[in-house]
Amino acid sequence: MPAASSRRTYLAIGEVLTHPWFHPIHRRLYRLTGGWGVMSRALGMDMILVTGVGRRTGTSRTVPLAAVRDGASWILVGSNAGKSHMPAWVHNLRSDSAVSVEHGRSVAAFTAREVVDADELERRWRQVIDGYPGYAVYRDRTDRTIPLFVLEPAVDGEPA
Repeated sequence: MPAASSRRTYLAIGEVLTHPWFHPIHRRLYRLTGGWGVMSRALGMDMILVTGVGRRTGTSRTVPLAAVRDGASWILVGSNAGKSHMPAWVHNLRSDSAVSVEHGRSVAAFTAREVVDADELERRWRQVIDGYPGYAVYRDRTDRTIPLFVLEPAVDGEPA
């Protein structure tokens, strides 16, 4: 477990990254700067823009997310900084797994898969905590199970 001062820092970072005002500002800066906007490669992880379909509205939703690269795939953590409720994007991915990912100026189609296998889940958690130790703080902060998703490249540009 990180030291108390590190824990406070991780929680403060998490509050900023999950605050409602952050997403529209970061999304705009990210696109204006080709991915070098706010928090573009911070905290040992990449920042990406994930666009999917809102489960209730059916409209396109784009959210900036910290992600851990794993070859051609991305790992996403539905931590919401350890808050008691899931981020909306988790529900959206569970409803429709087809997404596009912007990394820098590159945009590609991906398919989201929630990690449910216990062995894979343990391995993926090690990867994300190695990438950003704050995820261990967020996991300890909440009683809910924090989901992990792997975004895998779509076949021929079409989601699998």
